[in-house]
Amino acid sequence: MIDSTAIISPDAVIGEGVSIAPYCVIGNAVIGNNCVLHPHVVIADGVRLEDGVEVFPGAFLGKEPKGAGALARKPEFEKKLVVGPGCSIGPHAVIFYDVEIGAGTLVGDGASIREKCRIGASCILSRYVTVNYNTTVGDGTKIMDNTHITGNAVIGRNVFISVLVGTANDNLIRAGYADHIVGPVIEDDVVIGLGASILPNVVIGQGATVAAAAVVTRNVAAHTLVAGTPARFVRNLVTDES
Repeated sequence: MIDSTAIISPDAVIGEGVSIAPYCVIGNAVIGNNCVLHPHVVIADGVRLEDGVEVFPGAFLGKEPKGAGALARKPEFEKKLVVGPGCSIGPHAVIFYDVEIGAGTLVGDGASIREKCRIGASCILSRYVTVNYNTTVGDGTKIMDNTHITGNAVIGRNVFISVLVGTANDNLIRAGYADHIVGPVIEDDVVIGLGASILPNVVIGQGATVAAAAVVTRNVAAHTLVAGTPARFVRNLVTDES
């Protein structure tokens, strides 16, 4: 089912059972079987949707990064984007080129994923989450509403990051873009509470918990709870008997 108002490149590859709603714009892309594109979706050249992907109204897949004069960093990317099977892309989400998204992942309303990001399978990037450039998110991780994941960050598997969490990658704001731009590393099974702030180049160890509103300025040991401003050790989360 392809609406007559949709604009589709003659080089596009459209699978079986695909539904394309009014006013969609599709470039030289590959649309897998049983995909559903709601009205006003834009799919740029070089985008690949695997089978069963649903894209809700107004989403833009395959945005090209542009280096305006104010940008210290020159964007680097390949003109490709792969969305894995069974994913759901929310209304007005924007996904840049050079992104890979694993199977069964949900990208929420108004979310944004920048270039050179790799998002695992069965993840949730909820409403208005922003994931900046060159960031990795492992399988099964959930990032809740209005959270910002900074560029050059690494997030492991089965991590839970609550709402309104901020992360940063630059302690030398006036030094320009250089090797010191390093985001945090958040290892597998970490829990980060509401409104926490994670500063550049810190490592949060596997299974640790960061309390709500904590400000993490130094590394957090695995399987510990930290809280406060700055965040301090509160207790171990496992014992020798457990």
